[in-house]
Amino acid sequence: MSALFTRLARSSVTHVAVAFLLMGSWAAFANHSHPMPAPLYAGLIQGTISACITLVLKRGIEYLARHFEGLAGLILPPVIAGLISASLLTAIHMIAGTPEIATTIAVPLTVATSYAALYNLSLWRAGKLDDQRS
Repeated sequence: MSALFTRLARSSVTHVAVAFLLMGSWAAFANHSHPMPAPLYAGLIQGTISACITLVLKRGIEYLARHFEGLAGLILPPVIAGLISASLLTAIHMIAGTPEIATTIAVPLTVATSYAALYNLSLWRAGKLDDQRS
Protein backbone atom coordinates (compact mmCIF):
# COMPACT_ATOMS: atom_id res chain seq x y z
CA MET A 1 0.00 0.00 0.00
CA SER A 2 2.79 2.50 0.77
CA ALA A 3 4.44 1.85 -2.62
CA LEU A 4 1.16 2.75 -4.33
CA PHE A 5 0.82 5.88 -2.18
CA THR A 6 4.39 6.92 -3.02
CA ARG A 7 3.77 6.42 -6.74
CA LEU A 8 0.57 8.45 -6.58
CA ALA A 9 2.24 11.22 -4.57
CA ARG A 10 5.00 11.57 -7.18
CA SER A 11 2.68 11.37 -10.18
CA SER A 12 2.21 14.50 -12.27
CA VAL A 13 -1.34 13.32 -13.02
CA THR A 14 -2.09 13.28 -9.29
CA HIS A 15 -0.68 16.80 -8.82
CA VAL A 16 -2.67 18.13 -11.79
CA ALA A 17 -5.89 16.44 -10.62
CA VAL A 18 -5.50 17.74 -7.06
CA ALA A 19 -4.79 21.27 -8.34
CA PHE A 20 -7.87 21.11 -10.55
CA LEU A 21 -10.14 19.86 -7.76
CA LEU A 22 -8.87 22.06 -4.91
CA MET A 23 -8.50 25.35 -6.76
CA GLY A 24 -11.58 24.76 -8.89
CA SER A 25 -13.59 24.09 -5.72
CA TRP A 26 -12.20 27.24 -4.14
CA ALA A 27 -13.23 29.33 -7.17
CA ALA A 28 -16.73 27.87 -7.15
CA PHE A 29 -17.01 28.69 -3.44
CA ALA A 30 -15.60 32.21 -3.96
CA ASN A 31 -18.42 32.86 -6.44
CA HIS A 32 -21.22 30.96 -4.66
CA SER A 33 -23.26 34.10 -3.97
CA HIS A 34 -23.79 34.64 -7.69
CA PRO A 35 -26.44 32.80 -9.69
CA MET A 36 -25.57 29.63 -11.53
CA PRO A 37 -23.74 28.96 -13.78
CA ALA A 38 -21.20 31.65 -12.66
CA PRO A 39 -19.80 29.56 -9.75
CA LEU A 40 -19.59 26.47 -11.94
CA TYR A 41 -17.78 28.34 -14.74
CA ALA A 42 -15.41 30.00 -12.29
CA GLY A 43 -14.58 26.59 -10.80
CA LEU A 44 -14.03 24.92 -14.15
CA ILE A 45 -11.92 27.80 -15.44
CA GLN A 46 -9.81 28.09 -12.29
CA GLY A 47 -9.40 24.33 -12.04
CA THR A 48 -8.16 24.17 -15.61
CA ILE A 49 -5.79 27.12 -15.16
CA SER A 50 -4.41 25.64 -11.91
CA ALA A 51 -3.87 22.27 -13.57
CA CYS A 52 -1.93 23.93 -16.38
CA ILE A 53 0.08 26.12 -14.01
CA THR A 54 0.96 23.02 -11.99
CA LEU A 55 2.39 21.39 -15.12
CA VAL A 56 4.40 24.45 -16.19
CA LEU A 57 5.49 26.13 -12.95
CA LYS A 58 8.21 23.68 -11.89
CA ARG A 59 9.91 23.74 -15.28
CA GLY A 60 9.53 27.50 -15.54
CA ILE A 61 11.25 28.06 -12.19
CA GLU A 62 14.06 25.69 -13.19
CA TYR A 63 14.52 27.59 -16.47
CA LEU A 64 14.55 31.00 -14.77
CA ALA A 65 16.86 29.82 -11.97
CA ARG A 66 19.48 28.83 -14.55
CA HIS A 67 19.44 32.31 -16.07
CA PHE A 68 20.07 34.42 -12.96
CA GLU A 69 22.99 34.40 -10.53
CA GLY A 70 23.43 35.57 -6.95
CA LEU A 71 20.65 37.45 -5.22
CA ALA A 72 18.84 37.95 -8.54
CA GLY A 73 18.65 34.16 -8.81
CA LEU A 74 16.90 34.03 -5.45
CA ILE A 75 14.42 36.85 -6.06
CA LEU A 76 13.61 37.13 -9.77
CA PRO A 77 12.37 33.61 -10.69
CA PRO A 78 9.47 33.53 -8.19
CA VAL A 79 8.64 37.20 -8.82
CA ILE A 80 8.50 36.61 -12.58
CA ALA A 81 6.45 33.43 -12.12
CA GLY A 82 4.07 35.23 -9.75
CA LEU A 83 3.58 38.16 -12.12
CA ILE A 84 2.93 35.86 -15.07
CA SER A 85 0.48 33.78 -13.01
CA ALA A 86 -1.33 36.88 -11.72
CA SER A 87 -1.59 38.33 -15.23
CA LEU A 88 -2.90 35.10 -16.76
CA LEU A 89 -5.37 34.44 -13.95
CA THR A 90 -6.73 37.98 -14.06
CA ALA A 91 -6.98 38.15 -17.85
CA ILE A 92 -8.64 34.75 -18.25
CA HIS A 93 -11.18 35.40 -15.48
CA MET A 94 -11.92 38.87 -16.90
CA ILE A 95 -12.53 37.38 -20.35
CA ALA A 96 -14.72 34.66 -18.84
CA GLY A 97 -16.74 37.19 -16.84
CA THR A 98 -15.96 35.70 -13.42
CA PRO A 99 -17.80 37.92 -10.92
CA GLU A 100 -15.37 37.77 -7.96
CA ILE A 101 -11.98 37.85 -9.67
CA ALA A 102 -9.85 39.01 -6.73
CA THR A 103 -11.38 36.47 -4.33
CA THR A 104 -11.25 33.74 -6.97
CA ILE A 105 -7.54 34.11 -7.71
CA ALA A 106 -6.32 34.96 -4.19
CA VAL A 107 -5.83 31.38 -2.98
CA PRO A 108 -4.51 29.83 -6.24
CA LEU A 109 -2.09 32.73 -6.75
CA THR A 110 -0.85 32.51 -3.17
CA VAL A 111 -0.32 28.75 -3.46
CA ALA A 112 1.44 28.99 -6.84
CA THR A 113 3.68 31.88 -5.79
CA SER A 114 4.56 30.23 -2.48
CA TYR A 115 5.46 27.03 -4.29
CA ALA A 116 7.57 28.99 -6.78
CA ALA A 117 9.42 30.81 -3.98
CA LEU A 118 10.08 27.66 -1.94
CA TYR A 119 11.11 25.56 -4.92
CA ASN A 120 13.37 28.34 -6.20
CA LEU A 121 14.91 28.70 -2.74
CA SER A 122 15.78 25.01 -2.77
CA LEU A 123 17.39 25.36 -6.22
CA TRP A 124 19.26 28.50 -5.15
CA ARG A 125 20.62 26.81 -2.02
CA ALA A 126 21.66 23.74 -4.01
CA GLY A 127 23.47 26.04 -6.46
CA LYS A 128 25.29 27.76 -3.63
CA LEU A 129 26.34 24.38 -2.24
CA ASP A 130 27.58 23.35 -5.69
CA ASP A 131 29.58 26.61 -5.91
CA GLN A 132 31.19 25.97 -2.51
CA ARG A 133 32.19 22.45 -3.55
CA SER A 134 33.91 23.70 -6.72
